[in-house]
Amino acid sequence: MANEEKQADKVPVAPAPKKEPVKGETPEAREKPPVADAKGGATAQKVAPAREDKTVRRKALRSVSVGIVHINATFNNTQVTITDLKGNVLAWSSSGRMGFKGTRKSTAYAATIVAQDAARQVSAYRVQELEVRVQGPGAGRESAIRALQAAGLTITLIRDVTPIPHNGCRPRKRRRV
Repeated sequence: MANEEKQADKVPVAPAPKKEPVKGETPEAREKPPVADAKGGATAQKVAPAREDKTVRRKALRSVSVGIVHINATFNNTQVTITDLKGNVLAWSSSGRMGFKGTRKSTAYAATIVAQDAARQVSAYRVQELEVRVQGPGAGRESAIRALQAAGLTITLIRDVTPIPHNGCRPRKRRRV
């Protein structure tokens, strides 16, 4: 009887067929047991689609010799955006991004820090000359331009592009300061 049990143990078992990998399935996901649903029954395994092996392309930093600086100085904030001649943004910064809150965002000092940050970001593109387009009535107009000059950038043109109506819509009520 002991010999019969030993022979039963030695019965050859066919190896389990290998599963073909499903597209997007990771090897770890194939080894996990199926997920049980709320009723206790086994359901199909939930597998998040894995990213296919794509070659990661880095943006090659291009050399831009001439750029355009858009300074938007409102009563509440100052925003500086530096673009190439086609309008593609190279760098940007604002008072809120630099950590200023409340009434300090609208100061000339905040505009100086914002312009210095934008100039530091654009230094990787080797920008040498800038056209400046200023918009809005804020306190940061002149101080942002001075900060760009102090950063070593050459300013070739300063243009005020604040929209002025030619008797268009009725204006808002007069501001009381």
